[in-house]
Amino acid sequence: MLFLLVFWPGYNLVLALFVWLRPKPGGPKIPTRYPLQYWIIIPALNEERVVANTVRSALALDSVHTPVQVVVVDDGSDDGTPRVLAEIDDHRLHVLRRTPPDARRGKGEALNHAYRHVRGIAEEAGTVHRTIVGVIDGDGRGEPGMLTEISALFAHRAVGAVQCRVRIHNRTNLLAFLQDLEFGCVVDASQSLRDVVGTVGLGGNGQFVRLSALTGLGDAPWSACLVEDLELGLRVHLAGRRIRYATHATITQQGLVDVKRLLRQRTRWGQGNLQCLRYVPELVRAKSVGSVALLEFLQYLLAPWLVAPMTLLVTALVGVTFYAQFSGHEFAGFTANGSNALPALGMWLVALVLPGLIWGVVHRLRNHDEPLPRCLLVGLAYPVFLVIGSISTLRALYRHFSRRTTWAKTERLAEKEVPAAAAPQPVPKIA
Repeated sequence: MLFLLVFWPGYNLVLALFVWLRPKPGGPKIPTRYPLQYWIIIPALNEERVVANTVRSALALDSVHTPVQVVVVDDGSDDGTPRVLAEIDDHRLHVLRRTPPDARRGKGEALNHAYRHVRGIAEEAGTVHRTIVGVIDGDGRGEPGMLTEISALFAHRAVGAVQCRVRIHNRTNLLAFLQDLEFGCVVDASQSLRDVVGTVGLGGNGQFVRLSALTGLGDAPWSACLVEDLELGLRVHLAGRRIRYATHATITQQGLVDVKRLLRQRTRWGQGNLQCLRYVPELVRAKSVGSVALLEFLQYLLAPWLVAPMTLLVTALVGVTFYAQFSGHEFAGFTANGSNALPALGMWLVALVLPGLIWGVVHRLRNHDEPLPRCLLVGLAYPVFLVIGSISTLRALYRHFSRRTTWAKTERLAEKEVPAAAAPQPVPKIA
């Protein structure tokens, strides 16, 4: 009990401090004769409500030094997605339409279809070595100028991929704000630590990978895994390529605003994480993975499966402490009663609540875009968010062992329209 009381708040405090102790973002600007060519893939299945904003935001990343082409994979949409895409008149936009029976076979297949399209163009132009493939989900929004930091990281040849920071743009809802706290603070700090260790993971939104690294993984770099992004990251590491984390370049996405859909999403993530455990033997054998990196890989692959039993253990200990307080009996020597019960319950309460408050303060100091009282409120709600995660883990275990792998796509929320950005003028060539 003492270990649990000290470890959990201590671990979160150390991780939070790393937000300020981590190395500076990016790297030295290495001059290059030819700029990197960015191809941003947007997988779209019934994204009528959001895809126009996403495409316009992706096109707005284009600049003289970071030229961008956008590929939208319409994966058999039966809503207004084709019409919305047809209304966007821009020579930098390429729309690939997939139809049954090839369509709707998972995000990985849609990404592979676009990848082969980009690879063909790059091979014909002889630009494979300087082409970067990015992935932005149908609800993603890239921040202008973000590709500058990403290009600085790719200036080092050993870097095979870069993962951006992720935040939630509809965080007026408390549940969505909890997801912003998770992505923008907890995951941000964790990825920064992994950047030092050399174990950065790829996410579904805001991943950028060298085309040359993808070609080394064959015709289908993305798989049918339920977390195809995490699996691709593991394969890149196993291929001996480094993945860096961009601490400032940010992609925003929609947060889920009801518990039912959040449970479904996190259950899918948990089940996909379980599928990725098959890479543990390869990680252990890989010469490119050092001892410290291996321990970190094992931690973030196995830790989610420890959350559920730990949550149940903490709940049980708190429950029997309440029982001891009201019944006057001890339970196998693990509980306090009488005058000791209230201090014991107070310690448990502090241990459960303190990590969330720490991250609430970090959110305020790191982002400066939400008032402190609201950050503290979301911090107080953070333990409930962790309980939702534990329930999702248990559901993922059930689905995995019952061999259930089918999923319904999460419906998007309507958004305000983002104005279109003009294409940058090309730099005149000097003879």
